[in-house]
Amino acid sequence: MLCDDRMRLLHTSDWHLGHQLHGVARDGEHAAFLAWLVEQAVAEQVDAVVITGDIFDGSNPPATAQAAYYGFLAEIGARLPGVEVIVLGGNHDSPARLEAPAPLLERLRVRVVGALPRDDHAVAWDRAVVPLHRRVRGKPGPVAAWLLAVPFLRVGDLAGHVDGDGVPDPAIAIAALYAEGVAAARARAGALPLVITGHLHVTGAEPSILSERRVLAGGAEALDAGLFGAGEVAYVALGHLHKAQRVGGHDHVRYAGSPIPLAMAEAGYKHQVAIVELPAAAGDGAATVRTLAVPRTVELLRVPRRGAAPLDEVLAELAALPPLDDDAVLERRPYLEVRLRLDAPVPQLRARIEQAVDGKLPRLVTISVERAGSGAALGDGAPGVSLADLEPREVLIQRWRREHAGEPPAPLLAAFDELVARVQEGRP
Repeated sequence: MLCDDRMRLLHTSDWHLGHQLHGVARDGEHAAFLAWLVEQAVAEQVDAVVITGDIFDGSNPPATAQAAYYGFLAEIGARLPGVEVIVLGGNHDSPARLEAPAPLLERLRVRVVGALPRDDHAVAWDRAVVPLHRRVRGKPGPVAAWLLAVPFLRVGDLAGHVDGDGVPDPAIAIAALYAEGVAAARARAGALPLVITGHLHVTGAEPSILSERRVLAGGAEALDAGLFGAGEVAYVALGHLHKAQRVGGHDHVRYAGSPIPLAMAEAGYKHQVAIVELPAAAGDGAATVRTLAVPRTVELLRVPRRGAAPLDEVLAELAALPPLDDDAVLERRPYLEVRLRLDAPVPQLRARIEQAVDGKLPRLVTISVERAGSGAALGDGAPGVSLADLEPREVLIQRWRREHAGEPPAPLLAAFDELVARVQEGRP
């Protein structure tokens, strides 16, 4: 059990409010998660909640997603007076949209850092280093720790950093920014414990292939965990990867992961949030971490469970699925993915699959087809990957390889990433 005299954080990430799984809205699942999350925060009597990015699934989230987000902030503030909430922007979020209500949210003790704060062209690290207060009898108490709030870093944050050939290098830029930020945070924290955050892919962590935008700003796919600084860091709270995990075997460097599976490939994930007990002082070692499993309200089924199978085998498995009963609630019925391996086209394939699942409890959301003996295509080596499953950058890379028999130049990728970011964020 956590000690009552230590500061407690709840670390959660990658909510992706507004997400749809093959066209099916996930509002009910998210509502159940957020209600559960409030109850856990109250039961654990946490002092702060840290959300490390991708609050929304897109830069222009639907009204239902925004209502769920603001409803959570209001509810947790009412149920847990004095709690602080730190919200970081992720690569799916619009920084401007997240930060627009910041003056109002600050009255609820919600600190939003959608983009790296700047004064003119310089990073305003004083606005990214956040004090964390203990709750004392339902009110903000003394500062017990400090947090370096680093959201997803975009191309505009990385200007001026190049490699030996003069090509913009996002890895060099991100490492330099973190070095500046960690130094500023250490100076501010003094003898108090320090929490570092980030929304990025760190080397040694396992991504989910089909549900994450794997690239960082400027095209860097993964960065070394050493960029968070050596020495006395109490906890590193990470977002972006949907699989909850420790990094490099360090319990205090952790991805919280997404609270619900965001692709059928994540059916086997153990979704969770982290309860973090910080040490009393910077020299007292790393934080103590405990995880809470998020209840899954809708199951994901894949037929067959592993790989793909011929049509006759698939139809036999579908026939054995449980029947639909009168008490079944549509929003709670399992999602079903059917995965086929075919030697040749099958007439009326979808109609045959739909007929096989008619009257069954699971609801069909997608059919994946692996064509045996077919030539190379987008998504080589990943059966069932469709164009819709790929990120724009991966489509560009695959097409470039096909047309030019090589890798696209780094400047071209950097320009493409900036263009995609502008479109996703609604910038001119």
